[in-house]
Amino acid sequence: MKAKLYLFLFFIACSGFQLNAQDKTDKTNDFFDNEETIALGKVSLEILGEIKNPGKVDFSKLQKHSVIVKEAILKNNKDTFVGAYRYDGYSLYDIMNLYAIKDKPNEFNSVINYFLEIENAKGEKTVVSWGEIYYPNHRHEILVATDVMRIIPSKTKELWTLPTEPKLVVAGDIVTERNISSPTKIIIRSYPKNIPDKKGLKPLYSESFKIFDNDKEIAVIKDYPKADFEIYPCVFYGRGRGIHGIDKFKGIKVKDFLVRYFPENVNNIKNAVLLISAPDGFRAVYTYSEIFNRNDQSELLLIDLGRNDNGGCFKCFPAGDFFSDRAIKAINEIYFMNVK
Repeated sequence: MKAKLYLFLFFIACSGFQLNAQDKTDKTNDFFDNEETIALGKVSLEILGEIKNPGKVDFSKLQKHSVIVKEAILKNNKDTFVGAYRYDGYSLYDIMNLYAIKDKPNEFNSVINYFLEIENAKGEKTVVSWGEIYYPNHRHEILVATDVMRIIPSKTKELWTLPTEPKLVVAGDIVTERNISSPTKIIIRSYPKNIPDKKGLKPLYSESFKIFDNDKEIAVIKDYPKADFEIYPCVFYGRGRGIHGIDKFKGIKVKDFLVRYFPENVNNIKNAVLLISAPDGFRAVYTYSEIFNRNDQSELLLIDLGRNDNGGCFKCFPAGDFFSDRAIKAINEIYFMNVK
């Protein structure tokens, strides 16, 4: 009798587990557990580059995270919808937390000067900045996905095509060209530009800034570009100095005036990075995608601070960042590089 009871309880427990894993009857309020979760296979990932401890990632030390994504690609220069999915996998936030960047005692040595070059066995590459992994308001939104679930419309029942292998998933992108399949290698790089470090430079001011395509100067911006203003309220908080104040930042989208020089295309979305620097050598790396291809309406703004000796005249404000560190003031140079 006891054996039958244990068997009955076993089946009840199994049924409960399946219900939690896949809620076909919509008994919970979660819209993102209604379909079957499909395993995409195991991941083997090697970390190389400017780090102290290169090697293979030990995924047994990491927990999985989930992101929800509406995927689209550029097809014939038009945004084309692919499907909506929930992805489960290991975040770059956790993965890169296992590795330490090499010290550069005689150079600008901030982590915001670094980016990741991510590659798969087919030779496809894409880039992710260190800043968009560790500085955003929303953490763990860039995954190496190992599982997927379709998010199926309740009325149309459209079955989006499922991926068949693990993939990089950047949940913050509108056009998801950076979502390459089966990443196998990550190379940590600093932006390859030698800019003298003049920490403490006074006065700190630049009345204009130059724009470079690689090392070729292509424009000088002296007047504040004309575009629609955005206003973002913000608690402005630095990683080192803490609270700077609570303010409203008014500026124009950086992408609105840079797009004429660096147009939106697949190659730029996947492989381009920009370096924004000031006369004192302070700088920050952004990927093209996090400036031009965001889906969170938290744009990088250009702000006119006017003529003053403490950071005038132009400043960038990364609205999507928790910390203020990538808000470069007294901008004097913007470099663009396509990583090939």
